Amino acid sequence: VDEAVGFEPAIRRVLLADRPPLRFDVASIGIGSVPGQREIWAAHSNVLSIKPIATFRERFEQQLRSVVEAQGGTLSASQGIETSSPLRSQVTSPKTVRVAVVGAGAGGTEVAFGLEAQLRGRHALAEVSLVDGKTEILDGYAPGAIHRARDELARRGIAARLGKRVAEVRHSHPDVVPTLVFDDGSHLVVDIVVWATAAAPPPVLDHYWLPKTDDGFLAVHPTLQTTADLPVFVVGDTASIVGEQVPKAGVYAVREGPVLWDNLQRWFANKNLRPFDPQRRFLSLLSTGDERAILDYHGFSAHARWAWRLKDHIDRKFMWMYQDYRPRAAIHRRAGGVSPLNQSLQSRHPSAMRCTGCGSKVAADVLRSALERLNVPRASGTTTALDRRDDAVVLDRQASPVDVLSVDFFPAFLDDPYLVGRFAALHALSDVWAMGADPLGALALVTLPAGSQVQQTELLYQILAGGLRELTACGAALWGGHTTEGAELTVGYSVAGKLDGRNPFTKGNLRPADRLILTKPLGTATLLAAHRECRCQARWVDTLLARMLESNAEAARVAREFGVSAATDVTGFGLAGHLLEMLDASGVSARLSLSAIPLLEGFAELSEAGFRSSLEPANRRAESRLRTVNSDLASQPGYQALFDPQTSGGMLIGIAEDRADELCKRLVARGYPLASIVGAVQPAVDGQPLEIGD
Repeated sequence: VDEAVGFEPAIRRVLLADRPPLRFDVASIGIGSVPGQREIWAAHSNVLSIKPIATFRERFEQQLRSVVEAQGGTLSASQGIETSSPLRSQVTSPKTVRVAVVGAGAGGTEVAFGLEAQLRGRHALAEVSLVDGKTEILDGYAPGAIHRARDELARRGIAARLGKRVAEVRHSHPDVVPTLVFDDGSHLVVDIVVWATAAAPPPVLDHYWLPKTDDGFLAVHPTLQTTADLPVFVVGDTASIVGEQVPKAGVYAVREGPVLWDNLQRWFANKNLRPFDPQRRFLSLLSTGDERAILDYHGFSAHARWAWRLKDHIDRKFMWMYQDYRPRAAIHRRAGGVSPLNQSLQSRHPSAMRCTGCGSKVAADVLRSALERLNVPRASGTTTALDRRDDAVVLDRQASPVDVLSVDFFPAFLDDPYLVGRFAALHALSDVWAMGADPLGALALVTLPAGSQVQQTELLYQILAGGLRELTACGAALWGGHTTEGAELTVGYSVAGKLDGRNPFTKGNLRPADRLILTKPLGTATLLAAHRECRCQARWVDTLLARMLESNAEAARVAREFGVSAATDVTGFGLAGHLLEMLDASGVSARLSLSAIPLLEGFAELSEAGFRSSLEPANRRAESRLRTVNSDLASQPGYQALFDPQTSGGMLIGIAEDRADELCKRLVARGYPLASIVGAVQPAVDGQPLEIGD
C-alpha cells in the first residue's frame, strides 16, 4: 500500500513513494480523475475538492466546524467525524454559513442539493450557491431533467450563478473566508468552497511514461490497452479511448470491468483482445437530498420519491455484490495450505521434484540480480564486503567489536514481501535492543518458493529491500546471508551488536517493588489469524501494521537512560511466557493488572469470535504457574492476550517504583503512545509466581 508516483512501462516497473519499485508482467491503471482547474484551488486549504469522495464528509465537517467557531457559534455535543452520522449534528451560529459549489454538472448539482438538505436538517443558517462558467446546469442532460433541477434549485433557495468562470480564489480574511473572483472581475464572498468541476487528469500522470490524448488522460485502444502496445491496460476516468467520446462517468468504468478482466486472461493466453463498446445512453438518477431523485432516461424525466427509491435499490444492490471479501484461497489456507504468494510461485514451476542439500540453493543469477538492484552500501568496519562475494564477512575487531549475537526467522505471514522483510529485520534486531546493545550488522536467511528466475529475483529483492531499510535506519549493515529453496517463503536475520563497555540488559535483575512497563499493545497473532480469514477489519490491520513497524531501538535507548533493572522483548512465548522467564531468572514473583495491559484495536472482538494462534495452546501450558484473584478474570480479553505470540512485539521493562511513571511518560513522548505500567514485582512465592488481577 503506497502511492504510485511513477510508471516505467518499458522496463515493467511501478515507482512508489516510500518503498522500492515494483515489477509487473501486465499492469492495469485506474486512478480516476481530479476536479479541473487544479491550479486555482489546490493550494487553498479551505477549498474542498469533492474527490476523494470517501473522505469528503470528514473534510466538510472539519471545515464547517472551523467556520462556525470563527463566527462565535458551536456544533452540538453529538457532532464530530467520530460519530456514525457526522452531518446530523446541530449547528448554532449567529451568522449565515455561505457555501459555494463550483461545477454545475451532475456531481456538483447533486452535492449542492445534498449539502443544502443536510445543513437545513441541522438547523443551520445556510446559503448555498451553484457556480459554473457555462450558462446552463447539467450539460448533456435532457431539457426536461434540466428544467426540473432548475425548479428545485429555486424552490430550495440555491442560487445558480452561471456564465462566469472562476479565475482566482482570494481570502478577504487570511485562511478563513475565501472569495471567488470571476473572469469578468466580479466576486463572491463565501465561507466554504466545494470544487466539483469537470474531470481533469491527476497530476501524477505526468510521471507515467505512456501516450496521452489532448485532454491529458492516458490514450487507449477500444480494447483498453495503451496505444503504446505494451502490456498495460487503462480504465475508468484515467483512460481516454482514441476515436470515442466517452464521458467521465462511473457507469462506464463499471461496464469496463468485465472487459478488462477478460482481456487480462486473453493476454496471458495469447488470444485477440476484446473491444469495449461504450453504451450510448444510460439511466441517470440524481438525488436531491430529500429522499427524492431526478430521473433522466431517453429524454424522459421525473422528479419523485419513487425515483429515489429506484436509485437507492440500484445503489444498494451494486454495493451488496462487493461485500464478501473472502478470497477463493481461504478454504485452502484453513486446511493448512501455503499463502497465495507461495502458491502462485509454486504453481508456475513445472518441476515435480526439487533437489535438496546444496542443490536447493537459489540460482546465482537470481542472487546477483537482486543484489545489483538493491545497491547495498559497503559496510564500515569490515575487511570484506558483500559486493566482493567472499565466502564470509571479515570484521575489523578494532572497528566492530561484537558483544551480542542473535538469530530469528519465521514463515511469511503477509503476501507483501517488502513488509515481511521489514518485520523480519525488526523482529531479529529486537533481541539486540532487548540486551541494551547497538546493532552492527546482519546476515540474511531466506527460503524462497520454487519459481522462475524473474519471480524469484523480484521476491528476493523486495524482501531484502525491506530488511535493508530497517537495518540502515538503525545504523547496521547487511553483511551477506544465505538463500535456499523450500516449501514456503521464510525470512530472518542473524544479527550482531555491540555494548561499547556497557553492561547488558538481562532478564535476571528484577527486584521486589519494581514496576513492569510494556511498550506496545498485545494481540498481533490473533489479528493475523483473523486477517488470513479476511475477518480483520481494514482499520485494525492498519493499526496492527503501524504498531509492528515501531522499532524497539528508541525504547532501548530510553531504558538505558533510566537505568532499568531488567528487560526483554515480548515475542513468540507471549507476555506470560516471557515474564515468567524474567521471574525465574530473578527469583521473584509479580502481579499483573489486566485492565492496564494495552491491546490492539479489534483484539477483544476477534478473540471472542474464537480466533487464536496455533502456538497459543503451547503458550497456555504456563497457566499452571498463574493464579487469578477471581475466576471471572480468565474470560477477559486481557487474559487471553497473555498467551498471544507477538511478532515484532514491544519490550517488557522492569524499573524501580520511583522512576516508573517518568519512564512511562518518556516512552510515550518518544513514540510509544500505548506504553503502560502493567504490573509490579513481588517477593518470591512457591508454585505460582505470577498473580493476575483486574
